[in-house]
Amino acid sequence: MYRLITIATPSESYDTLIAFLTDIGYEGFEETPDALLAYITEEHFSEEELQQVLSPLGLNATQSSIALKNWNEEWERNFQPVVVDGFCTVRADFHEPNLTTPLEIIITPKMSFGTGHHATTQLMIEAMRNMDMKQQKVLDFGTGTGILGILASKMGAAEIVGVETEEWSCENAEDNAARNGITNFSVLQGSIEVLDNHSRYDILLANINRHILLQYMTAMYDHLQKGGRMLLSGILIEDQDIITQSATDAGFHFEDAQSKDNWMMICFSK
Repeated sequence: MYRLITIATPSESYDTLIAFLTDIGYEGFEETPDALLAYITEEHFSEEELQQVLSPLGLNATQSSIALKNWNEEWERNFQPVVVDGFCTVRADFHEPNLTTPLEIIITPKMSFGTGHHATTQLMIEAMRNMDMKQQKVLDFGTGTGILGILASKMGAAEIVGVETEEWSCENAEDNAARNGITNFSVLQGSIEVLDNHSRYDILLANINRHILLQYMTAMYDHLQKGGRMLLSGILIEDQDIITQSATDAGFHFEDAQSKDNWMMICFSK
């Protein structure tokens, strides 16, 4: 079961709330005209942590329990195909194909993050468009639905490894890879510690939250090949400086930054 938290607040507050709630374990969000809907497993829900986010902002919330099945049905009713930068179309398997872009990804997200709708995913896809993925070894840290790893494969990557903490999310990424005919994408359950200490990647993709990026910055540096590039997102504009400083301290070199809807994508190299 999942806990559904409904927070009535102006839409301009959604990005900040999503960032705060993601840091304490919320796994899905729905933006409506009048409220932000946030989802978290019953076992991970904490009333105290929720109030620590809402109280300083002067916000209140209503709560209800919701089954995984109901969330999927709600998603299917509302999910529309996404076209990113004239480069990649993201659709569900129940949508009729209507391809107007060079690449297409078919995604059924279940409870996982990454349908192409959120600004952070779009920023990552737009940045990947300008990278040469051919024959590259790619790490997709926090793979979610597998959308970025699948895109890397379709762009010619030789091998993709996805890392994800939740078992159901690993299964979702594997299912989506199979749905797209991808055979060179493996998914490991856990955090970056599950990787072999000697594994090195040419490209590292991480669309996670600020807390995780800061926690694993040195580990990400260790798993990137010399000359490799790293794309980070899940970062609010106001957090650009702290992420850049952490990456610089770990040994990375700043390459580029792009923003959309108060969110950032930052590219670094080693």
